[in-house]
Amino acid sequence: MTYRVVQWSTGNVGRRALRSILARPELDLVGVWVSGPAKAGKDAGELAGLDRETGILATTDAAALIALKPDCIVHTAMADDRLMESVEDLKTFLRAGINVVSSSPVFLQFPYGTLPDEAIAPIIEAAEAGNASLWVNGIDPGWANDWLPLVLSSGSERIDAIVCSEIMDYSTYDNPKVVFDIMGFGSALDDLPLLLQPGVLTLAWGSVIRQLANALDVEIDTVTQHFERVPATEPIKVGDRVIEPGTAAALRFQLHGVRGDRTFLTLEHVTRLHPDLAPDWPQPAGKGCYRVEIKGEPDYTLDLQLYSNGDHAEAGVVGTAARLVSAVPAVVTARPGLLTATDLPLTTGRGLFS
Repeated sequence: MTYRVVQWSTGNVGRRALRSILARPELDLVGVWVSGPAKAGKDAGELAGLDRETGILATTDAAALIALKPDCIVHTAMADDRLMESVEDLKTFLRAGINVVSSSPVFLQFPYGTLPDEAIAPIIEAAEAGNASLWVNGIDPGWANDWLPLVLSSGSERIDAIVCSEIMDYSTYDNPKVVFDIMGFGSALDDLPLLLQPGVLTLAWGSVIRQLANALDVEIDTVTQHFERVPATEPIKVGDRVIEPGTAAALRFQLHGVRGDRTFLTLEHVTRLHPDLAPDWPQPAGKGCYRVEIKGEPDYTLDLQLYSNGDHAEAGVVGTAARLVSAVPAVVTARPGLLTATDLPLTTGRGLFS
């Protein structure tokens, strides 16, 4: 069966999602939405960085693409600075009877226990009204801390604790808004960026803790957060910017799923702009990795190293996009509503051998 797909946005993740859509024989690209005139009218092949044309031209006309009634929209538009507007976009697609796989807002990967019921209900109502499904995922939050730890947990005799970590050098991550504005690199240590404002970490990554707890049938009382920042000791070049000595250049944050005085689940990010910073913090396998540690019987440590053209940051973008695109058939055939990782069957890279 072939599924008709519209790609929504062509930024870092969207560009790679386009490539994934065009690589999959079961998917038929029928439209591409772009946010501004600079990309409007360009062929999808060009926007994907391919040396071929597809005949599908990008447009800023959202209504025209919705009118195509595709089976699924692959939604990768950035939502970090427009959360409510992004949710309204998703509800519009769902009410129109269009299934959606999306990389954002990330708290929708498992909003239960993180968002109030009154915030979740309108999304489910929109999905049921349109008889459509929504699945939000990526790599982190996403399959690096839902499917990876859950698959590994099936080999356990006893589980005492699970830690899921992203340990990365972000100096090559091509998203200045995230690196500087949201994560606050290059700012004064006492100037808290958006990511570190009260409640933001638990909103964004608390869903990881809640989903693992639900899937593993462990009760937690609360999700706590902690963070540390370390300054640059010398100038660091990041893109076209310079991180000055004394300003934020490394960040470590943790969220803990706690019951009583015991921590069952931990989500951790260790982010540096130079490998020599904060040497006492956890170190990656290779240049960057996603790590799953299960303490119990037996103990497990799984390090997932990833590279695209030698770069781990770009590989994370590819993994985010490809995971969404791989799930399109499963989401289209799923029950209407808001789906989570455990609602989907195993999806694979079927048909991708070249």
